[in-house]
Amino acid sequence: MKIVLPEKVNFIIETLEEHGYEAYAVGGCVRDTMLHRTPGDWDITTQAKPEQVKEIFAEKKIHTIDTGIQHGTVTVMVEHEGFEVTTYRIDGEYEDARHPKNVQFTASLLEDLKRRDFTINAMAYNDKNGLVDAFDGVGDLERGVIRCVGCATERFSEDALRMLRAVRFAAQLGFAIEEETKKAMVKLAPNIAKVSAERIQTELVKLITSAHPGEIKTAWETGLTAVFLPEFDRMMETPQNTKHHCYSVGEHTVAALNHIVGDKVLRLTMLLHDVAKPACRTTDESGSDHFYGHPKEGSEIARKILRRLKFDNDTTDKVCRLVCWHDDNPPLSEKNIRRAVSRIGVEQYPALFAVKRADILAQSEYQRGEKLAYVDGYEALYRDILEKNQCLTIRDLAVNGSDLIAAGMKPGKEIGETLKGLLELVLDEPELNTKERLLERICSHE
Repeated sequence: MKIVLPEKVNFIIETLEEHGYEAYAVGGCVRDTMLHRTPGDWDITTQAKPEQVKEIFAEKKIHTIDTGIQHGTVTVMVEHEGFEVTTYRIDGEYEDARHPKNVQFTASLLEDLKRRDFTINAMAYNDKNGLVDAFDGVGDLERGVIRCVGCATERFSEDALRMLRAVRFAAQLGFAIEEETKKAMVKLAPNIAKVSAERIQTELVKLITSAHPGEIKTAWETGLTAVFLPEFDRMMETPQNTKHHCYSVGEHTVAALNHIVGDKVLRLTMLLHDVAKPACRTTDESGSDHFYGHPKEGSEIARKILRRLKFDNDTTDKVCRLVCWHDDNPPLSEKNIRRAVSRIGVEQYPALFAVKRADILAQSEYQRGEKLAYVDGYEALYRDILEKNQCLTIRDLAVNGSDLIAAGMKPGKEIGETLKGLLELVLDEPELNTKERLLERICSHE
């Protein structure tokens, strides 16, 4: 099987071979190339030890960086592009289900490939020897299967994050997890508690922004979410006995993920938009469920979850605001929509419309057409307001604090209060937003 390697990758491999060392492109880049996907990066594995790699490229005046030299990794910079070159190695004992206690360098490519997580990631290639596939990675690619190299229990005991990585790869590639691999995940799921929040966050984002975000259910079925996202388990267990819904809260959440584009903020919003429904659920005398106050409460729960998983402040704030306002439905008039956009925040749009549509499409068919038509009307009014350049915030007012001071007002708290009052006027009557008319209003009230 022929794989076309990038010129710079071939240069590194050939340079190492010229000095008597084996070298191969390895792992995800080989997998992705075989699937006709563009690799995110190219990793190279070699017999040469880190010091030898550095020496070889220093002779050619090529800069190297000690990226992870204790684990055998050196980054070789070729024309300002970095390529990780790692020595064949055998991992030592794993004491914490996260990292090997030590690594031992080896001259055997096969020994190096044996320590890798999944068969589809344990293939190596160079032009001289072609594809090295000791664990039937090609067969698993053809079958669409995620399978551990060797004993699944051993691989997951070495690094518990590999269980979530299995789900992530299934989501990204549209593959199924092989049965023995899945059984080992169920058995060892509690070990994911030993993995750092940052590493879990990275895999979760890749999973939910993939082409198959519904694979989050596999993380639930195997017991992984019970450890790092127990709120999702509660959603899966919460029914929605109402004409507006045909799924449990969790199944509705999964459906909503599938109805929105693979943007991190939007997918996180759909994952968490109904997170407070289990806590807010009440049932009336007729047996219908209600979830009063769940958006605001959900925003607070979402913030706790996102902080627990070490998300950055910007992502956290955007998601929490969208969760808070996802069920806000102002009456359709220009005045009401101006007030809604001002209250909710201009920065939430147009993402809020995408969130609303995904939410509706994941509900029952009851009044679906009317609900979608409402969002269309909401968005049309919003866009009309923007086209007319109407005032929506204090910043949009035709006057500012300096203008008020120049008009005779004393600096202080009153300036801010006056500007808020002027915004209220202009939200009702946009035509008042001229400097002359606003200053007239102030003078007439003095």
